[in-house]
Amino acid sequence: MKISRIFGVMGLFCVALVLMVAPNVGHVGAQGNQTPAIVIITATPQGGGTGGTEVQPPTADPAATAAPREWEALNVARSYLSKKINKNLKYVTSWTWDLMMFPDTSLGCPAQGESPLKGDTAGYRITIQPLGDSNVYELRVKFDLTKVFDCGIAGTGATAGGSPITGPVATGSFELGGHAKELNAETVQRMKESKMRWVKKQVRDGSGPAYISAAKAAGFKILLGVVGDKNQVMNDAYLDQYAAWLASLAQAGADAIEVWNEQNLDREWLNGQISPQQYVKMLEKAYKAIKAANPNTMVISGAPAPTGGAAGGKSAAFWNDDVYMAEMAAAGAGQFADCIGLHYNEGIVSPNQASGDPRDSYPTRYFATMLDRGLASFPGKVACFTELGFLTPEGYGALPAGFAWAQNVTIAQQAQWLAEAVVRSASSGKVRMMIVWNVDFPLYDGGDPQAGYAIIRRDRSCPACAKLASVIP
Repeated sequence: MKISRIFGVMGLFCVALVLMVAPNVGHVGAQGNQTPAIVIITATPQGGGTGGTEVQPPTADPAATAAPREWEALNVARSYLSKKINKNLKYVTSWTWDLMMFPDTSLGCPAQGESPLKGDTAGYRITIQPLGDSNVYELRVKFDLTKVFDCGIAGTGATAGGSPITGPVATGSFELGGHAKELNAETVQRMKESKMRWVKKQVRDGSGPAYISAAKAAGFKILLGVVGDKNQVMNDAYLDQYAAWLASLAQAGADAIEVWNEQNLDREWLNGQISPQQYVKMLEKAYKAIKAANPNTMVISGAPAPTGGAAGGKSAAFWNDDVYMAEMAAAGAGQFADCIGLHYNEGIVSPNQASGDPRDSYPTRYFATMLDRGLASFPGKVACFTELGFLTPEGYGALPAGFAWAQNVTIAQQAQWLAEAVVRSASSGKVRMMIVWNVDFPLYDGGDPQAGYAIIRRDRSCPACAKLASVIP
């Protein structure tokens, strides 16, 4: 799957595109005359240039606007190309960008036939066709914008295949973590290889303090997802007890607490009594108790399960997540959460896609629409993906019928898509945290094939680890 942005002019008239004015960009020429900001490396194409295969990017919205990092990458490439061909490139006939994983650590111009899915180096492929010029020039800009590779005239040459990543490297307050079953040596090593800073544990039995100590000893921040007795949730006295329990965890050093889990399902709440208003009462008590015990503990609202099967949005067994969150917001949930909890675990296409799922076009199928759906009722708030994962049966065999929708997802896609989700989350400015579901769960059966989501695979390999690390500075 390949998503790109292509901007250009087609038809009877050639209308110039106006690019944003490029900033002053320092660079190093081929002879190595240094200035601080950018290093220019002119590479000999090895399958790029005129010897490659023509790229056919899918149709994109011609009114689409690139995110700031894409503009920066374009401007770096344009600044270099302008000097190379001695032409003012304020106006161009067309330009495109793709942000993808390249198949070697030098980025460069990969040999024909090499797939970006093989690689662990993120970078931008930029093409520019100057006004009045039949040539289309291909350049590659390193993800951190510090190097440019000159791949010559694109024409019929370009990198084949692969799923691009659209968005800048994770920066600012965004952080990555993983939901781990065990904090043993292997799990800790793999999480650190992935540049995760958070570990999530879900607790029900009072074992939270032990997990806090284990996480701190391993060098991680700890997010506790805390679920109590669903049979007591309509009892206000129980809500006070629950809030006191959470306060004790905050006092013990929990860095973040998610208040309940998927409370729009009767698996976690009383059948026939699902109530956003009662949940907000719980959240308010929990928030105030947590902040009194430890003001630095982040409070995350419980993430509803993404679903859309209830007629009219509500049933005795479950509520649609958007309906539930709208009523949560109306009841004041935004006042009692530092972050809005979301889950996304049913994807079978790249996070860069907003269409193409063979099941249907329901918004919970796609990363971007799931994020927008989750925050629609909470303007000004940020999201925390407390579960985000991609299911693949590879290495385990056929999935049970209830999960057959993911039967064709591969380990390579899982790894790629997780990295893409990190970049999209960080670049959105709307996501504070992404917790990978999951790191090391071993169960794979008809009820819940959790191991299919795990990034540590059955053979103990972790292809996602390098992919995730490549997009985290």
